[in-house]
Amino acid sequence: MEENKQGQFSMSSGEGSQPYGYGVGLYGSKFLHELTENHRITGIRCPKCKKVYVPMRQVCGPCFTAMDELVPVASEGKIVSFTILRFQFLDPETGEKKPVPYGYGFFKLDGADNNFQHFLEVPEDESRLWIGARVKAVFSDKKTNSLKDIKHFTLVE
Repeated sequence: MEENKQGQFSMSSGEGSQPYGYGVGLYGSKFLHELTENHRITGIRCPKCKKVYVPMRQVCGPCFTAMDELVPVASEGKIVSFTILRFQFLDPETGEKKPVPYGYGFFKLDGADNNFQHFLEVPEDESRLWIGARVKAVFSDKKTNSLKDIKHFTLVE
């Protein structure tokens, strides 16, 4: 994947290439800025039902109420659901083989009312992974201004 001068990306596969642009909007930009620059996860609170959503969205689904109150959310939480993948494939974002095994899960971050999905580090003793286990975000040293600024979630010891 390559970025051009306008901040757009193109992906290549063999001899073919597909240019594309993607905008995350106002709240997505705020979310990614906090994630990249401050290693903080930010949510948004509904003024009516008080639910906090991560990542942020403009309208509360159940209430259909516009939201604008940004709130900090912990980078720790618990596993709600997960899977361990053992099949190697080419990562469409990098074109490189994805190392196996790797995990992917849904996490209920402390302070949020919905689930957040991301990669999960698989420990040597896989029996340590279970629904309800505590996890924390491991932030990347490389700034990408994307969800990749979180490398993965890992078990809290």
